Parts: sequence; structure tokens; C-alpha cells
Amino acid sequence: MSSNIQISAAQLSRLVGLPDAPVLIDVRNDEDFAADARLLPASQRRRHDDVAGWAGAYAGSKVVVSCQRGLKLSEGVAAWLRHEGIPAEVLVGGFEAWREASLPLVDARKLPARDDAGRTVWVTRARPKVDRIACPWLIRRFVDPAAVFLFVTASEVEAVAERFGATPFDIDGVFWSHRGERCSFDTMIEEFDLSLPALDRLAAIVRAADTAQLDDVPQAAGFLAASLGLSRMFRDDLAQLEAGILLYDAFYRWCRDATEETHNWPSVPAGAGGRP
Repeated sequence: MSSNIQISAAQLSRLVGLPDAPVLIDVRNDEDFAADARLLPASQRRRHDDVAGWAGAYAGSKVVVSCQRGLKLSEGVAAWLRHEGIPAEVLVGGFEAWREASLPLVDARKLPARDDAGRTVWVTRARPKVDRIACPWLIRRFVDPAAVFLFVTASEVEAVAERFGATPFDIDGVFWSHRGERCSFDTMIEEFDLSLPALDRLAAIVRAADTAQLDDVPQAAGFLAASLGLSRMFRDDLAQLEAGILLYDAFYRWCRDATEETHNWPSVPAGAGGRP
């Protein structure tokens, strides 16, 4: 098989969490899923035998398909998607290869109920600053890319959650919130079993910025300043969320790939053969 229709677990793991990550589709049968009800981060479950009905929903997307071992189900679904003009690759070794590589898996039983369109729906207080941008970023990048976020008056969060089937977060007295000195972002990383070095590093920055412990992490003060600046730039919370997601994307890439890189100017001291 040519490599342009395959991707390894190691290769895919470098794409997960990035804004241009492929759509991940899990086509394991019900028996295999029941034996291990975990999902690759941000993946969606689809039935392999109904691919003709749902393939069109992925027009314009890059897709990676995974079944239990990366054999007939993912091969067939990926081939059908390519027939529809959708770039699709098969995860080599499937779910088992990902699991054996000890890569992160999200327990589907921890996910809130989905709406009729298959999306998780979340609700929190209006005028987000740090944690209420961090949590949606984590959900969009690692849990449910199609998730819906509702920002409402603080006193109405729980009532809106009840009436609209949404999951409340980052308010007192709910499951998805602060626990002791740890913030809601920490809670989601823990509950979704997403403890990755880059996310743990980002969580330390978020926690310090969100709990006014700016001396704990050198990057926290600048991170808070950028977050507060965004809150002044946008009156619309959803517009602020979209802008804030770019900030988190940048910090995540720094946490993952650039913590050892430094920058100084001039790079060559004056009088050492370079320009003054």
C-alpha cells in the first residue's frame, strides 16, 4: 500500500491538537467499542456500513479513519471517502496501535450527551478571561471540534444548562470546575485523561494566570495580559473565543516545540565581527 493513504500513530500524534489537524473518524464495530469505550482525541464515531450517507459531511476536510486494527473497515471507509473526493488516510494498526503506543485516549463515557446534530453543548458565564477560553480551546482541539459554547449571565448558567441540555463549566458547585488550587482547565485535562507534557506545561501557565499566582510561572503575566487585552477588544464573547483560541494555539505550540528556543538582538555583539 502506498504511503499517501496511510498514516502511522506517531505521525498522527504530531497533528492532534493543531488547528489544521485532520478529522478523525472511528469506525470500530459496536463489539470492539464496548470492549474499550475510549476514543482518539477529537475523534467522531461513525458506522462503516452507512458511509455513503455521511461521507458528504466531510467535503473539504482531510480525514483519518481508524478501526480496531486498521484493516478492512478503515480501508473500505477511507476508499469510499476518496471516491467522494475527500482526502482520507488509514491509521496503520488502528485503535490497537494507538493504544499500544500509550498515546492519549478520551473515555467516551466522560463526554456529555450530544445534541441532535452530534455536538456537545456547554454553558458558562459571559465575559470570559482565562479559564473560560482555555476550556473551550481544549474541548475543540482534543475532545469535540464541533462543540457549542453558550455564554450567559452568571446567575442563569445552571437554568440555561437545564433548559437547553447544556453542560455547565467553570462555575461554583458543578463537576467541570475548580478543585482546590486547580482550575477548570486542570479538571478537564484530568477527567479526559489528556495529561501530555505540552498540555501539562500549558496548564501551569493557565493556572497561574487564572488564580493570580503570577510569580509561579514566568509566562503567566504576559499570558494574563494578552487574555485581558482580548476581553477589552471584543464585546461579543464568541468573537473573543475565536481570537483567544489562536492565542492558545500559539502557547500550545510553544509548550510543545519551542521552550528551549531563545531570542536576542543583536545576535553578534558589536565589535565581534558583525554589524554594530
